[in-house]
Amino acid sequence: MKRAVPGEGFPGPFLEPTRKAMFGPIKHLAFPLRVAALGILIYIEVYHLARVLGPEYDYFADIVIRYFIFALGLSVVISILSWLYRRGKKMKPGQVDNVILGLQNIYYLLITGGLIMTILGFWKIDFQTLFTTLSIVAAAIAIISKDFIAEIISGIIISFSKEVSIDDYLKIGEQKGKIIDITLTKIALLNDDDDLIYIPNTMAFSSQIVNYTKREIKKISIEFEVMIQGLKTVEELETDLVRAIAEYEEHIVPNSYNLKIVEIRRDSLSLKFQYTLDHINRELEREIRRKTVRQVVNYVKKNLNAAKQPLAGSPAEA
Repeated sequence: MKRAVPGEGFPGPFLEPTRKAMFGPIKHLAFPLRVAALGILIYIEVYHLARVLGPEYDYFADIVIRYFIFALGLSVVISILSWLYRRGKKMKPGQVDNVILGLQNIYYLLITGGLIMTILGFWKIDFQTLFTTLSIVAAAIAIISKDFIAEIISGIIISFSKEVSIDDYLKIGEQKGKIIDITLTKIALLNDDDDLIYIPNTMAFSSQIVNYTKREIKKISIEFEVMIQGLKTVEELETDLVRAIAEYEEHIVPNSYNLKIVEIRRDSLSLKFQYTLDHINRELEREIRRKTVRQVVNYVKKNLNAAKQPLAGSPAEA
């Protein structure tokens, strides 16, 4: 786990205006420049203008030019698809979601594959002969890299799924947090303690996922355990908890409070305090959770102290 530090990896608000002023014009010119560069390279390749370097360099020049045509062409296609998707979804320029990240991941995957093929092309390797001759080696490589391939496939499937999106607050296995990124091999979660947690795509794909953002009922549950000795009645504790978060009642659906007994143990009770928010707000949820937990501690401490006072006074009375 890595703790997210403001200004490191996640720029704070004070950096955004400066960054936009510096890189805004460049971003607007990036697409036209790529299209222009692609057109120039295609013109050079069609009319063999690179062959002025000499016969000994013609082959290598063609390979390099074709790779850059492939890379720039793919980049232009991904940019057009992203623009069309944002326009259809009425998203702001530069705004990303899981589909945009999925397109970017496919772009990186194809670019890496093209680069490997280009490097092999420098040695004038016939790929059909290579794959036929090295079939056993290729099978061994596939077995060794099957986990990595599975991560990539799972990441692409998750990216284009409708169940999970960027900025969704969800639970994957035992980890809870907001999705801030989906890469080829990992999902980045930012939990309530501002820890950055990377979860392998295969684990997320095969695990049970609870998406709190997409559910219609915005019910919040806070689980805790109380010693029976420090508890008078469940009803009194529920009243204390409701009173403790009364300042947030405008955000909570009326009569949605409920203190439920989950499990009865020998010396303690496992309880769950539930309420329903009228809208999803993670910061508000964290504040209410903090208030609730502190009120439980204060309630138990008060009852324990009250129970000890008669015991302390009994010898003197005797």
